[in-house]
Amino acid sequence: MRSRVVKTNLLVGFILLIGFSLTAFFSHSANYRVSLTALEQVAALTADSIYFRLSSVLNRPVTIALTMAGDTFLADYLLREGAHLEEAEFARAIQSYLAAYQEKNHFDSVFLVSAASRRYYSAGGIDRALAPDDPKNAWYSALMSSERQYSLNVDTDKAAGAVFVNCKIMDPWGEALGVVGIGIRTASLKHILKEYEERYGVEVFLLDSAGRVELSRALAGEEGKNWFTLNDSEKLRADILGRRNSDENFGLWAGAGPEGAESAYLVTRYMPELSWYLLVKQNTAELVGKMKSQIRTSVLVLLLILASVFTVITLVIRGFNKKITGVIEQRLGLFKQATEQLYDDIYEWNITRNRCVGKNTEEYFARIGASRLSFDEGLRIIAEKQIKPEFREGYIAHFSTKNVLREFARGNQHLRYDFMITQDGKTYHWMRIDAHVFYSPDDDSLHMFTYRKNIDVEKQKEALANMDEMTKCYNKKATERMIDDALAHHPGSEFAFFIFDIDNFKHANDTFGHAFGDLCIREFSATIRKHFREDDIVGRIGGDEFVAFIPIPSRDWAEQKARELVGALDFVCADGEAAWRVSASIGVAFAPMDGTRFIELYQSADAALYETKQNGKNNFTISKSREDQPQGRKG
Repeated sequence: MRSRVVKTNLLVGFILLIGFSLTAFFSHSANYRVSLTALEQVAALTADSIYFRLSSVLNRPVTIALTMAGDTFLADYLLREGAHLEEAEFARAIQSYLAAYQEKNHFDSVFLVSAASRRYYSAGGIDRALAPDDPKNAWYSALMSSERQYSLNVDTDKAAGAVFVNCKIMDPWGEALGVVGIGIRTASLKHILKEYEERYGVEVFLLDSAGRVELSRALAGEEGKNWFTLNDSEKLRADILGRRNSDENFGLWAGAGPEGAESAYLVTRYMPELSWYLLVKQNTAELVGKMKSQIRTSVLVLLLILASVFTVITLVIRGFNKKITGVIEQRLGLFKQATEQLYDDIYEWNITRNRCVGKNTEEYFARIGASRLSFDEGLRIIAEKQIKPEFREGYIAHFSTKNVLREFARGNQHLRYDFMITQDGKTYHWMRIDAHVFYSPDDDSLHMFTYRKNIDVEKQKEALANMDEMTKCYNKKATERMIDDALAHHPGSEFAFFIFDIDNFKHANDTFGHAFGDLCIREFSATIRKHFREDDIVGRIGGDEFVAFIPIPSRDWAEQKARELVGALDFVCADGEAAWRVSASIGVAFAPMDGTRFIELYQSADAALYETKQNGKNNFTISKSREDQPQGRKG
């Protein structure tokens, strides 16, 4: 009997051991998969947070550098520099200008490099002349040899410990006159990286296009360390550096893979403002180590209480699960606190079941009168009550459950939409929604977090960057982009493309000086803008060359508009005793007859403008590039 009891106990113990082992194994596998999914989400959201934080820090110096590059004072200074190289007073003028920008904006440095003299001006005076064969000046040579009109280059200097934003200065004829730059300390950027690393237990790197570490908590670009070499990860180079044309996060596992104790999860994103790659590395060794340690503890407890009832074992397993998920929940809680500081509102939605999730989201639906409605129905109420009419259709199409499911199936987990919203029904402001879509195994559903942020200031800066400061017209780059966008979004619609050129403008500059010439340009551009609507595209594409692009009811209407403009632009510009008669030559082309792209319309209108010049100026000509059109007559 004793032998039978022993056998029975052994059998029961064996069954309990096998049962626990199988239970522990499947529980571990399920919890480990959930933990890895949550880890990937934390890493992706952390990368988003760092990206927006760095973009916010760098947006101001980038915007100011672009504004300075478009300042006619700098262009005029560099054009006249050759005649005043030996004049100390002339150099002090630019010194005062740079010092004013540096002191007002608290930058570490503000400088100007002349392409003609290669002089390096700073707030302290003439610092030096850049030697062509000096490797330290490679950044300047690379920027000046670029074919783009505006180029943004960021350099790391070990001695100064600063990041430099460098922008070309162009003359009215499209030639580079020099470079203006702004320097900011790398310490502030390193502080941001350190803050995120310590808070979320990640490693953050900023890499250049070759994989060199430009900035991290411990390294800077001057050390020339290659991240792929340091981490023995050359096989990941193409995956990480091949995302240049994407504005979304890209996640991948490195090392031994998701089941390896030494594996790591990487999230990378290209930052066009810096031409760098943001890389966030989340190591799983700590998480896996904790889980294995807890499994060993649970097994020892089982061996000691093998005679205990099965309910005790169940409680141990539940306690084990709670400890594991607690680690992830703690990290998600910390991230949520940090995210709430960056965004105005955060809401959660169950896309699969088409409903809101959580008390905060339910209260929001109640405030707008959408209680107990589905997510799609509430989306339409939000659009009708709060979204500006021209953005409603895009808002609904972007975040509808149908579109979210479709985008997730394509592998896209991040959606973004910028629109204008109102709280009082009268005034509107710009709002951006960043949506993160993920699968939740807890309820076998697709969920979406939406992060709402007021971007009014960002949109104002964006508009300022698109404007020509002197004339308040769009600059050349913005004009070309907006016209191409309008043509692409309205194929087949009829538009008129006007090109304006001030007749004999060089005579005004030579006779009365550039300041008087600038006055004439301002009055000329103001007259053009008065004859077009606010939504029409009016841009300055050269020194005294302007274009206008508008939808038209007919060609006869456009011809009459050109005739009116010839008359309106025939006036006398006066400043004190200086007076000069302004007139304009105009060329007109039509879309889609003369082209369906900016460059094609420009070439047709420019040919018509040339014909106007040949026929005596102060008139207009309709393009005859595609079919014969009647000659314009003087208005």
